[in-house]
Amino acid sequence: MEYINLVEVYEELENTSKRLEKTKIIADFLKKVKIEDIKQVIYLLQGSVFPKWDERELGISSQLTLKVIHHSTGFSIKEIESLWKKTGDLGLTAEELVKQKRQSTLFHKTLTIDKVFTNIQKIPEFIGSGTVSKKIDLIAELLSQAKPKEAKFIIRTILGELRIGVAEGVLRDSLAQAYDIDVKILEKTADMLMDYGEVALLAIKGKKAIEKIGLIPGRPFKVMLAIRSENIDEAFKALGKKVQCEYKFDGFRSTIHNKDGNIQLFTRRLDNITNQFKELIPIIKENVKGKNYILDSELVGYNPKSRNYLPFQSISQRIKRKYDIKKIAKEFPVEINIFDIVLYNGSSVMKNNLVERRKLLEKIVNQVPKKIVLTKKIVSDNKKEIEKFYKEALNNGMEGLMIKNLDSIYVPGRRVGGWLKLKPTMENLDLVITGAQWGEGKRVTWLSSFNLSCYDEPSKQFLEIGKVGTGIKEKSEGVTFQHLTKELKKYVKETKGKTVTLLPKLVVEIAYEEIQKSPTYASGMALRFPRIIRIRPEKSPYEVNTLKEIQTIFNKQKKISSHSN
Repeated sequence: MEYINLVEVYEELENTSKRLEKTKIIADFLKKVKIEDIKQVIYLLQGSVFPKWDERELGISSQLTLKVIHHSTGFSIKEIESLWKKTGDLGLTAEELVKQKRQSTLFHKTLTIDKVFTNIQKIPEFIGSGTVSKKIDLIAELLSQAKPKEAKFIIRTILGELRIGVAEGVLRDSLAQAYDIDVKILEKTADMLMDYGEVALLAIKGKKAIEKIGLIPGRPFKVMLAIRSENIDEAFKALGKKVQCEYKFDGFRSTIHNKDGNIQLFTRRLDNITNQFKELIPIIKENVKGKNYILDSELVGYNPKSRNYLPFQSISQRIKRKYDIKKIAKEFPVEINIFDIVLYNGSSVMKNNLVERRKLLEKIVNQVPKKIVLTKKIVSDNKKEIEKFYKEALNNGMEGLMIKNLDSIYVPGRRVGGWLKLKPTMENLDLVITGAQWGEGKRVTWLSSFNLSCYDEPSKQFLEIGKVGTGIKEKSEGVTFQHLTKELKKYVKETKGKTVTLLPKLVVEIAYEEIQKSPTYASGMALRFPRIIRIRPEKSPYEVNTLKEIQTIFNKQKKISSHSN
């Protein structure tokens, strides 16, 4: 199939913000795509050449892209940068320069989807001497043959900035419409495979092919999620009177995969962290029986001297670590806390109830404290007993409790109500915006990432506590990027490149998941998953939450100040 056919679909998608229109555009196009092209088309619609779980990265920077455009069009880097500054989009820049191209090719070939896909997919293969020039040659070859609008989307694809508004939900609905398969079946399959290319290939083959698919050891999947509960009474009402309660740890979620002795660890974001936690592999091999299995767990850091649990922030640096892994593993060891099993020796156990799955875990896991254990639990219908267990969890440095229905099955990727999480509820914070970044693409004229600060009374200074970019709309009611930009332009103190320093004037209300200690910000604290709720024009910047107040909330929230030393 010619690449221009896909590009025309990109343009249609770019020109509408309506979900139903996007769905129809893609569905109509998919009906014309042959089975041998379907996976490539799906990946390219997602702005990638790899499935979501694949670790390979293109690693193409804006500076390298400038060289590619120079190499294929003949324009100088200075000329390209000048146009880029005006467009705010290297894709649009490439489109315009290909139109004006000074160097014409002797031969013009029609670009195919396969050619574009194959060239881009080869990019991560190059390592060592000559890597940069080889990458440039691969992309420049495409641009040299490309029509202007093809060039635009090739550049956007390699930069990971496709900007056509195709979320997974739109892709799922399009597949359902194109191949007449139930949306729920497609979503369930996608949550297990994490690969809409494969889902599409199965969908073409029909409903029977797609229903045979299950979890695959070595392939990360979307883990089951819990709904937040306000109190124990609410949990009883939702789950039944008798429930299983487990410690909710302040670690990070990890699925453990064993495929014929090859053990791999994945985060809930599908990152393969096996190399960063090599010391856990022999522990798992020695203490979990079975040839093939997939376990769900929480990796929790602890102080090697005091043996007390540590907050997530203490071990978060291990997740992306590539060097000195052995050293940091000794400084920040982790304990594997297993709480579920979804596959065992080739058979799915997701549809087994919670009690049966826990019994299987108790049978196959040999527990070794501070190495590998099952989550601490009680099964009870007694509110006072559960309240006591909850207080015990908080006092031991836990986030709270997981409360589960005894008959619940495991459903990947969903908050289905079988699991609830109970943790202390914190009030929103009032903070002041003290910095921002100019956006790119459609947001090039807007400020789009905002620095938040609290007030430190002793030093009479505003100290940063995090950045926020969520809770803001592009268009519609509520807080918009346009409105924030308009308000903040009045308070610009200094601009360096895309970074803007602002006078502390505009107060915003911020919701968040939790407060953590962090060396990143001047306050020494950080907000986990902050989002803007509303602008507080009635508030003076000196009325925002103080650092002392935030530290008090942190201590109350965690109740582990004595364990973090």
